[in-house]
Amino acid sequence: MSDSFAARPRRSVLYMPGSNARALEKGKAISADALILDLEDAVAPDAKETARNQIVEAVKGGGYGKRELSIRVNPMDSDWGADDVKAAATSGADAILLPKVESARMVHDLETRMKQHGAPDDMAIWVMIETPKGVLHAEEIAAASDRLAVFVMGTSDLVKDLQAHHTAERLPVLTSLSWCILAARAYGRAIVDGVHLDLQDDAGFEASCRQGLELGMDGKTLIHPKTVEPANRVFAPDEAEVEQSKRIIEAHGEAAKQGQGVVVLDGKLIENLHVENAKRLVALSQAIAEREAEQAS
Repeated sequence: MSDSFAARPRRSVLYMPGSNARALEKGKAISADALILDLEDAVAPDAKETARNQIVEAVKGGGYGKRELSIRVNPMDSDWGADDVKAAATSGADAILLPKVESARMVHDLETRMKQHGAPDDMAIWVMIETPKGVLHAEEIAAASDRLAVFVMGTSDLVKDLQAHHTAERLPVLTSLSWCILAARAYGRAIVDGVHLDLQDDAGFEASCRQGLELGMDGKTLIHPKTVEPANRVFAPDEAEVEQSKRIIEAHGEAAKQGQGVVVLDGKLIENLHVENAKRLVALSQAIAEREAEQAS
């Protein structure tokens, strides 16, 4: 399953604690593109089983519309991971998110467990890249499975393990982010950026989103609903970009009819690579419009 990140918006990917039934219900009305229903970091050990049951019940109950639902399970070497995968496999969620992935073997193990527990063929694997070893092995992880759809960057854990600092420019993690973007794109995977921890820093959050967009991210993981709107806005192509993309597609199509491989538009040379990106932006814009229309209805 090679997942088309162009056709499935992941501008805003909001973590929702599985132990909070009220939050799970609230997620049905939040305009995030995707929700990560969390069984790991956001859930205390004595609440793991309750959270698992609540998430499965919530997903099976429906009401989330076209929001993409991913269940973050506990690590497979924990007391809860195996049972998490067993429950998630037939829950109806779109994906299972595995934390702290450091090798292709970990992806293969999850895929085997999903098959054993009856996961449908279109249920995706998402992986969290949040350790130095995970970053260093990003290429083998990206190539591990056709089910693998999304890299989720865990920058908080990564900064800790690097013994680095959280800075406004994020220089300590730029190498790691870029390396993972290269791996994700080489194998046709989507990739979403890590969280912004300071909820009072609105300007810093938006700057972080713009930096992620410029680096090549599809969207950003979020820890509060108030950050959904700016993430959606930043990671969506604006009207001018979409209109220019349509002009590029049209101009190149007319040139192709005349047997020309390139065309000049507004004084700039247009080649196939520009057309491919233009088509991606138009498809993304259309998918976003469909999602927003569904949420508004």
